[in-house]
Amino acid sequence: IPAHIPVPQTLTSLLPSSHSYRGLTLVLTFLSYTSYHLSRKPISIVKSQLHPNCSALGPNPHNDSNSSTWCSWAPFDGDNYKELFGALDNAFLVAYAIGMFISGIFGERLPLRYYLSGGMVLSGLFTALFGLGYFWDIHVLWYFIVVQVCNGLVQTTGWPAVVACVGNWFGKGKRGLIMGIWNSHTSVGNILGSLIAGAWVSSAWGLSFVVPGIIITTVGIICFFFLVEYPEDVDCSPPLHHVMTISEKDPEAVTSNEGPLSLSGQSSVDHSNSPKEPAEEPEAISFLGALRIPGVVEFSLCLLFAKLVSYTFLYWLPLYIVNVAHFGAKEAGDLSTLFDVGGILGGIFAGLISDYTGGRASMCCVMLVVAAPMLFLYNHVGQNGIGTSIAMLIICGALVNGPYALITTAVSADLGTHESLKGNAKALSTVTAIIDGTGSVGAALGPLLAGLISPTGWNNVFYMLIAADVLACLLLARVVVKEARGWCGYMARQRGYVVT
Repeated sequence: IPAHIPVPQTLTSLLPSSHSYRGLTLVLTFLSYTSYHLSRKPISIVKSQLHPNCSALGPNPHNDSNSSTWCSWAPFDGDNYKELFGALDNAFLVAYAIGMFISGIFGERLPLRYYLSGGMVLSGLFTALFGLGYFWDIHVLWYFIVVQVCNGLVQTTGWPAVVACVGNWFGKGKRGLIMGIWNSHTSVGNILGSLIAGAWVSSAWGLSFVVPGIIITTVGIICFFFLVEYPEDVDCSPPLHHVMTISEKDPEAVTSNEGPLSLSGQSSVDHSNSPKEPAEEPEAISFLGALRIPGVVEFSLCLLFAKLVSYTFLYWLPLYIVNVAHFGAKEAGDLSTLFDVGGILGGIFAGLISDYTGGRASMCCVMLVVAAPMLFLYNHVGQNGIGTSIAMLIICGALVNGPYALITTAVSADLGTHESLKGNAKALSTVTAIIDGTGSVGAALGPLLAGLISPTGWNNVFYMLIAADVLACLLLARVVVKEARGWCGYMARQRGYVVT
């Protein structure tokens, strides 16, 4: 299959400059992943309708003896409904985690525009199929489990593809800030998904899935016609993926491989003015080859624990607020969105500072180290008042989701275009899939562990989250040391010392 698919001539005439194409790429990929998250959210909204409090609705019109569950949707009408809901969540998360490792390999070998659009159409199909169970009056568990597994698998097409597209168009200079802002699509999708699903959840919950399915399918079709994968496809110069290194700034400096990702080694060739020749198309990197890129293993394992913390909050924070602060379900849901607001701010802050310093790993470690005591404080004093709760939720959201956002966006793009690849940019999807796939293992483990630990007390859940944050920080120690050595060497050369 050819690596580059011709772009419609109408698009090239409408967008003559590379800046316009970059803007179009950001908008389309933002809408794409917003729609992915929009289609994942309905299940958390519809759960309350699958097993509602039937006694509040009046007597059973069917004169059934079990008056407390007559309005529930079988098979979720039994006492084990929580376990069945957990099975639905885990079916999606485990399939997503497994599929992510495979998805990046296909993403490097298939045209990204076809891969992303096809995945979105299939995601829309399986999302709608879950809702059609309502109209088709389906009451067997295996149907919903199979749909969730299939949806989890096809949703893995999204993240590697959108990160690769953005990475192809944006160089390393301001990648952290740009991707930090762009990464807000996750929170925007969650909010829109809640609003859309909530509009039909009480009247016809099937539409809470069918409508998001139609939306993601529509966005996928738009991407197919208008998304541009590579600058070279429209005669634009590719970005410079490696900023000028310290040794290039100082001719007397000794090349070091111990610096930060943006300062380590020497960028051998400036590719910004060297259009890629179709005849010399590099081969896609292998899975093991991607693992050998410096930093991939460390950041992947770090994300496992960082995402464990983030997804535990995603699934359990509203319940925690209800149980501890004694708010109503609606108020708890509204408060929990502040954690996402903090995540947006944290992602932007982490990207901006890491662009300026060049230390992605150090930025992650600082935020993870500060997050641990802040989680402890939130558990003990965060519910003392509405003002305190709001402030602590925003701060914890920024510190927890900041490193998570930085690793899944800017760091993945940095490693996918690492100088050790010698100009071969066909590693973005594979590297992104490895990193996010490993993180998705943590996303599946976190809510599961929280469910097992929460009966022993919420304090123990927070101790588990704090331990995960500390482990995430420790796993980046080797990369942080490299960055520190690079900075020390640079400062020594600036003062005229000879580094040996």
